Amino acid sequence: MKTISNIIFAAIFAGALALAGCSGVKNCAAPNLDLPSELAGNSIDSTTIADLGWWEVYTDSALVDIIEEMLEHNRDLLAAAARVEQMRELYGLSKANFFPELKLGAYGNNETNDYKDEAPLRDPEYGLKATLSWEADLWGGLKWARKKGLADYFASVENQRALRMSLIAETATTYFQLIALDNELAIVRRTLKTREESVKMAKLRFDGGLTPETVYQQAQVEYATTAALVPNLERQIEIARNAITLLMGRYPEKELARGKLSLERSIPDYLPVGLPSTLLERRPDLRMSEQQLKSALAGVGVAYANRFPTLKIGLTGGWENNDLKGFFSSPFSYVVGSITGTILDFGRNKRKYRAAIAAYDKAKYEYEQDVLSAFKEVSDAVATFRRRRQTTMLRRDLREAAGKYVELANLQYRSGVLAYIDVLDAQRRFFEAQIGLSNAVRDEYLALVGLYKALGGGWQ
Repeated sequence: MKTISNIIFAAIFAGALALAGCSGVKNCAAPNLDLPSELAGNSIDSTTIADLGWWEVYTDSALVDIIEEMLEHNRDLLAAAARVEQMRELYGLSKANFFPELKLGAYGNNETNDYKDEAPLRDPEYGLKATLSWEADLWGGLKWARKKGLADYFASVENQRALRMSLIAETATTYFQLIALDNELAIVRRTLKTREESVKMAKLRFDGGLTPETVYQQAQVEYATTAALVPNLERQIEIARNAITLLMGRYPEKELARGKLSLERSIPDYLPVGLPSTLLERRPDLRMSEQQLKSALAGVGVAYANRFPTLKIGLTGGWENNDLKGFFSSPFSYVVGSITGTILDFGRNKRKYRAAIAAYDKAKYEYEQDVLSAFKEVSDAVATFRRRRQTTMLRRDLREAAGKYVELANLQYRSGVLAYIDVLDAQRRFFEAQIGLSNAVRDEYLALVGLYKALGGGWQ
């Protein structure tokens, strides 16, 4: 299947073949980006979740506020915006090189000649001159330089978009990890209350001689084991909160407004992925790589043109006089044309030209690798999301079963059918099931973030 990128490169290489000596160079061959049939997709539906704005995918109001502040104050994103402005100005400079240059100069000197046996002679001179110069673009060097500047500018724009996409994904990932840690800490604290009640009950039964001391010690062990989880969870929460505030351009804060992880809410079973071929158009990192390839090709054109002499034409006019009185009564003008070029450079320019071709080859292979990696990322993200979704459903069933197990174990313990160690085992399984479900829901949301990013969503 011939992709969109093939069409783009056909136009690029049409210009490349115009470079003398490049048409016969093996390294100037166009990259083969025909996709295998298994990646081409059989569906004609091009709808994808990447067409949705990030605020439509991440509907948590607290997360939306965090991302909005991050987009406004993140230092890396601000630096990328400054880089775009820099490349825009440099592109304007490359366009300005096509136009003539006008220089204006004024001077005055007072030379005194004092020769032997002669009276000193004063020889003043005053002048006002304007020079208009222009470089003829005989070999296309300025044209290729302009194309290179344009490609570099577009690459900086796509880099800013790619960074925006990555930062949104990173913020959402850290946020879901944070609220999952909040939920896990809440589960631990609820379990601690249950463990505390169990310790009190075991103590009463032991003091009353109903149970041996082993049961009481077992209850204390379970309580201590659960309590030991709290400090580490609090540490992880603080680290995740600091990571989000850094993304938002803030200093670390003790409080951060955020929502709660819903264990009952389900992400839809089906999320539209779209045609894989549209990935080349949608992902800004791939478009940036494509612009870098164009820039490298334009660099070949510049290096090729630099192998030949340059023609510069200059027109100078103005006034000169040896006295300021009647200064403007002596106009003059002359036209100067010059052709400059190196006769013998011992292969310097030729080697620069070959180095530019090698740089283009490097950019070409990097682009091809980026395309392959992008399709792998999408395939991995789709598989991960599907499996995470299944895991969440199974974990939810496990939690329900473990909850009923605890209820039955408590009833049978009170009736004397089960030993207390069986009750502890049931409580332990229920605790693990709750933590497992919380982590499964977190992983499902993280898989959604990864899928949305892999498809090129989030930079709009």
